[in-house]
Amino acid sequence: MTATFNIAPRWVADTKELGWGTLPTANNSSVGTNLVAWKDFQNLLYKSVAKGKLYNTDIVSTYSLVYTTSLAYAGGVVAPNGDIQFVPAGANRGQKLSANGTVSTYSLVYTTTNAYFGGVVAPNGDIHFVPNTADRGQEVSSLGIVTTYSLVYTTTNAYLGGVLAPNGDIHFIPYSARVGQKIAPDGTVSTYSLVYTASFAYVGGVLAPNGDIHFIPAQANRGQKISAAGVVSTYDLVYTVSFAYGGGVLAPNGDIHFIPYNANRGQKININGTVSTYSLVYTASAAYSGGVLAPNGDIHFVPDTANRGQKISANGTVSTYSLIYTTTSAYNGGVLAPDGSIYFIPYSANRGQEISTMGSPFSQGICMSPWFNKF
Repeated sequence: MTATFNIAPRWVADTKELGWGTLPTANNSSVGTNLVAWKDFQNLLYKSVAKGKLYNTDIVSTYSLVYTTSLAYAGGVVAPNGDIQFVPAGANRGQKLSANGTVSTYSLVYTTTNAYFGGVVAPNGDIHFVPNTADRGQEVSSLGIVTTYSLVYTTTNAYLGGVLAPNGDIHFIPYSARVGQKIAPDGTVSTYSLVYTASFAYVGGVLAPNGDIHFIPAQANRGQKISAAGVVSTYDLVYTVSFAYGGGVLAPNGDIHFIPYNANRGQKININGTVSTYSLVYTASAAYSGGVLAPNGDIHFVPDTANRGQKISANGTVSTYSLIYTTTSAYNGGVLAPDGSIYFIPYSANRGQEISTMGSPFSQGICMSPWFNKF
């Protein structure tokens, strides 16, 4: 019997606009063999990117939060109902931003310092927080119910960021963990062997067009990925440095861009597996943490300690822009809302910050795609 795993979005009448391609089921192996799912998704991206080229103004603004604290949230995801959920790191309550712009908080079952870093939406609509120092998993159901569950492996600074695989498994990205860990669509938690481990090795991951999950190198001196078939392998990087990158983003052309944290140059891996570097306009220690693809094809770096924004356009041009608010460890990760706005997730910031890209927004289905909706 063939299993299917669908969110069954309520907000889109035309299933062609979902943006999932065949990825939630992937039972026909289209992701890993002929790139059909990626090409369908890419076509939807380019529809918006083409329209977005009519606009070139990034409007930066801030908004009030209900709850702030040092090292509060790390990463966020778009929920099936359109809410942007902030993932609790040191926060003692959940916080979310509704589709109409209302900020609210809710109770969590479990909190601790550096509890979770990043989150992933499961095929059934549940949001799973990725365990960093937490000794248990925590999730928010599509109905808003918060629960916890047992993990197979826990340690301090275990995982940072997660990715939904083509078969519906959620993979936690190893930060200092010595084993990989994943949760299946039926809720089964399991571990698997990694080829390379190190303290603070990788920060976040990206689903490639062929179904591979690439880990983004922080302290790691080599790249690591897990294929759609579950095979773990490593590859050479062009440039490494201590805490080099902090997250990654898939560009419309299929390139995976690493987001510079301490790196003094950009680095990317293209759809053919070729790794290369490129110049940045601005670099600083602990500069950016995570990135977001805008509707016009720009990749925006999320400011951590950076005092200016930085982005790379769809044609590869790197530029900077002014921010309204900056501070040390300001934001960690970002989310694209269905209306086209980019929201930075507050880590130690005392206010939210957003960028309105003035482009043609993606459908909510695209924002929910596993190629897109991740830390």
